Amino acid sequence: MPRLALLLSLVLLLAPAAHAGTGFREISLPDKNSPTHVSIWYPTASNVTSVLLGETPAFIGQPVIRDAEPMAGPHPLVVLSHGYGGSWRNLAWLAADLVEAGYVVAAPDHPGTTTFDMRKPDAVELWKRPGDLSRTIDALLDNPDLTGGVASGRIAAIGHSLGGWTVVELAGGRFDAAKVTKNCMAEFSPIYCRIFEALGIGRDASSSAALAADLSDPRIRAVVTLDLGPGRGLTPESLAAIQIPVMVLGAADDVDADTATKAEIAATNVDSGYISHYLPSTTTRYSLIPGSLHFSFMQPCKPGAAEWIEKEAPGEGIVCRDGVGADRETIHRQVTGMVTDFLRKALPQQ
Repeated sequence: MPRLALLLSLVLLLAPAAHAGTGFREISLPDKNSPTHVSIWYPTASNVTSVLLGETPAFIGQPVIRDAEPMAGPHPLVVLSHGYGGSWRNLAWLAADLVEAGYVVAAPDHPGTTTFDMRKPDAVELWKRPGDLSRTIDALLDNPDLTGGVASGRIAAIGHSLGGWTVVELAGGRFDAAKVTKNCMAEFSPIYCRIFEALGIGRDASSSAALAADLSDPRIRAVVTLDLGPGRGLTPESLAAIQIPVMVLGAADDVDADTATKAEIAATNVDSGYISHYLPSTTTRYSLIPGSLHFSFMQPCKPGAAEWIEKEAPGEGIVCRDGVGADRETIHRQVTGMVTDFLRKALPQQ
């Protein structure tokens, strides 16, 4: 065999196999009230034709291969937490980017605060959100056939909005319900106070105690928040005690919280700044993403989507709006680059 051909064959043998696509499957986690739906993305070598996942008249879908055979792991794992009233679809764009980087990604629909299950305020059990992610981790560790196997020492959590609060709780943050309800109108905005009421925060002593409990999961080795809220309810002492790396990304441009519609969760870069101030400086990275609004971290919208949504649901078109002169694709590319760089350092190969 000629020397060049021999060298090329050796390179092909030694090079890691690139996956041909993103596998996707859905499972349900049993619960005494109602099952928790979980979406899972994972690397696959399958060359079966992909389908567009989450495609709607307003939102761009992501190509996936349903129920494809996963590549053998173990793979690092990222669990995703959506915002209030959201779903697994909101961060599907980031899930696809993370799979390209070799991660398995799983996103539960949090019962009581998801698009598919918005319970009455007196039935919302906010403190169960971190547990939804922990149960998702349990399921993937116990069933390696779902993903090709997960590396138990390389697990991170990423959350947007209320999902950001959820993943900080997993890292060890503790929530003080009395702090955010005692002087809510003076300390926060009207929309925030309405959200606190909708979430049942401060409803009674038992729920406040449940929110103040330690909801951490020691298997989580790194956390990323995307314009989280309500961060100011997390106690300074608990934030200072968090020992794992945390990346805090906030929206650079605020919406007007006093005139916000019910679709808007108040401008939360204040919350991002708050938690970054109290988190340990040596293990925390804090950045505001240029051109981003609170909903810029959600799925990409089609041209004209904001106007279409306004016609269908007046006041809701904000979910497809970004800062003046900014575009969501550019924002997402920047976020993906920052997140993958952060996770590469926070979850090193073992």
